Amino acid sequence: MLIGLLSDTHIAFPSQPLPPQVLTAFKGVDLILHMGDVWIPSVLDTLETVAPVLAARGDDDMDEDFGEDNRMKRMQVLEIEGIKLWATHIKPRYGQIVPQEQTNSYSALFSQKPADDPVDPPDVVAFGHTHFAEIEEYKGVLLVNPGSPTMPSYIPKLGSVGLLTIKNGKVEARLVNLE
Repeated sequence: MLIGLLSDTHIAFPSQPLPPQVLTAFKGVDLILHMGDVWIPSVLDTLETVAPVLAARGDDDMDEDFGEDNRMKRMQVLEIEGIKLWATHIKPRYGQIVPQEQTNSYSALFSQKPADDPVDPPDVVAFGHTHFAEIEEYKGVLLVNPGSPTMPSYIPKLGSVGLLTIKNGKVEARLVNLE
């Protein structure tokens, strides 16, 4: 399975399109995961022209904008080909799977185990929020931040997305710089 990863699109108006390079980078993916700060549902609609879309609610995604949109949850918890995958906006802290020094507006969510979090730690955590693309492993968990396709390092320009391949119980992640 090939999964497209993106975060922090920060598209404010339907007249402000998602860069076409994003759709090109995701051609052929089986699923797209958006790790929050979507801002408007039309971004998810546009992505859905390529593949099914699931999204994690970002700290700037307002309930009134997304209402009962089934694609958007606080955190997406998936199991794909035996791989446990969490998609969330901010790097989770539950279970000490990531360093504790990160502080954010959602820190209370991970200081105690939320009722809808899985018991077992994930194999992969896809997250966003920082606008900095990175792939790292921490305590056996693959951590992937695809960065932002529209505001890398908080600068309005083309940035990056990620691709996650899950095959035969193995996972590979890579970053794609948009041009």
